[in-house]
Amino acid sequence: MIAPKPLSAGAVIARRVGGGWRLLVLRAFRNWDFAKGLVEPGEEPFAAAKREIAEETGLTEVAFPFGDRYRQTAPYAGGKIARYYLAATDRQDIVLPISPELGRPEHDEWRWVTFDEAGGLLPPRLAPVLDWVRAMLDEG
Repeated sequence: MIAPKPLSAGAVIARRVGGGWRLLVLRAFRNWDFAKGLVEPGEEPFAAAKREIAEETGLTEVAFPFGDRYRQTAPYAGGKIARYYLAATDRQDIVLPISPELGRPEHDEWRWVTFDEAGGLLPPRLAPVLDWVRAMLDEG
C-alpha cells in the first residue's frame, strides 16, 4: 500500500494597495513562503489553511473572495504537497505570534511585496501558485 503524500494547506494573503496588490510573504531562516502548515489528521484542508493563517500571522479575519478554490504545488521535499487558497485582508500590520511549541514565532520576518518582488523571493516551486493568484486577482 502506498502511503499518502503529506499535505500542507495555507493561503496567499493579498492586500489592495492603491491600484495594485501586495502579497504577504513570510521568512523562516532563509526560506520565503506563504502562510501554510501540515493538515492535521481528520482536518479539512480549507480549515487547516484558516488555522495556519491565524497561527503564523495573527490574522483571524480574512476574506476568501474565491471561496475554497485552490492551487497545489508539485510534490517537493520528500513528496509533500502544499495547497494554497487565496485570502484577502485590509490589515497592513502583521504580528508574528509566538508558537507554543517553539517558544518563538515560526517565522523570522514578514513583508508585503509586489508580484515581481514575490517572484524574486519565493522558491521556483511556487511560481505556478503565484501565476494562479495573479490570474485570479486580474479576473476579479
